[in-house]
Amino acid sequence: MSRQDQLKREAALKAVEFVPENEYIGIGTGSTVDFFIEALGQSGKKVKGAVSTSPRSSELMSLYGIPEIHLNDVMRLAVYVDGADEVNHLLQMIKGGGGAHVREKIVANAADRFICIADESKYVSRLGRFPLPVEVVPLARSMVSRQLVKLGGRPELRIGFRSAGGNEIVDVEGLDLSQPLSMEDEINRITGVIDNGLFAHRPADLLVLARASGVEVLKAQV
Repeated sequence: MSRQDQLKREAALKAVEFVPENEYIGIGTGSTVDFFIEALGQSGKKVKGAVSTSPRSSELMSLYGIPEIHLNDVMRLAVYVDGADEVNHLLQMIKGGGGAHVREKIVANAADRFICIADESKYVSRLGRFPLPVEVVPLARSMVSRQLVKLGGRPELRIGFRSAGGNEIVDVEGLDLSQPLSMEDEINRITGVIDNGLFAHRPADLLVLARASGVEVLKAQV
């Protein structure tokens, strides 16, 4: 196991402590979440059910005996656990490297508490080094891309990929993300955009961050 994978695993193990028993929860997508699902399954903790944000997570949940539920079948989720491609000191983040950010944002907003798990390489002083995923209706992809260029971005179609909703993903480099809240809104106002990977309006409540020196649990540093 690489050192980075070891850090991801340590963050995932710590995050299990924040999962209440006998509640409905949400589970995100990605390599760090894979370790979380394994850790939760092996912990002996029992949850009523979990909303999954991807087929990959659903498959792992089934493997570890975690019952899957549909979001429409529950009133609330006690907690949502997911990783990030980048996360800042306000616990705002970029997500969507795996193309599941629309589902992830929906489930995050349905949860009372959002726990982000990450290794130290994902903790940044300013968002924007990682390309921003934007999910678009296929018909509008070129039109949306032209608008993203006007915002200062360099959009590139994610070739050979469709989201769970059948839409395309445009990955955008070069955007000024110093004001994540306003940029999230501005991109989402473009006709043809389903949603983008900025989680500024719904940041994490806690960040479980694995460093070489140990695992830290951080709140937003205003």
